[in-house]
Amino acid sequence: MSDRHGEVSAQAESGMIGACTAREVLDRIGGKWSIAIIIEASRRPVRFTELERAVAGISRRMLTLTLRNLERDGLLTRTVYPTVPPRVEYAATEMARELYEALVTLTGWAERHRAAIAAAREAYDRRHGTDPG
Repeated sequence: MSDRHGEVSAQAESGMIGACTAREVLDRIGGKWSIAIIIEASRRPVRFTELERAVAGISRRMLTLTLRNLERDGLLTRTVYPTVPPRVEYAATEMARELYEALVTLTGWAERHRAAIAAAREAYDRRHGTDPG
C-alpha cells in the first residue's frame, strides 16, 4: 500500500468522524425543544418557569429532561442559589453561544430558501405523483 493510499484513507476516516460528530450534535439539538431552550438561555440566564412560559407546548417533564441533556452536553450551566425557596438559573455556555450564532445563520438560510424548498417539493410531488403527507 502506498503512502498516498494511507493519506486518502486518513482523509476519508477524518471526514467520517467529522460527519458522525456533526450528526451527533444535530441529533441532540434537532430535538423538538432544544433549539428554543438554547435561544432563550443565550439571551440571558433564565429560570425554569421562564423557560416553561417561553417554550410553548413543552411539558415540565420534557423541559427537565431537555435541560439535563443540554447541561450534560456542556451547552447549559445550572446554578442553584442558596435562597428560600431555592433559585435555579440556566445559562448558555460559550459553546452554546457559538452554536446560537450558527443557528442564527441557519435560520436566515432557511428563511431565504423557504419558498424555493416548497416549490422544489411541489415539483417533485407532481413528477412522482406522491402525496406530500
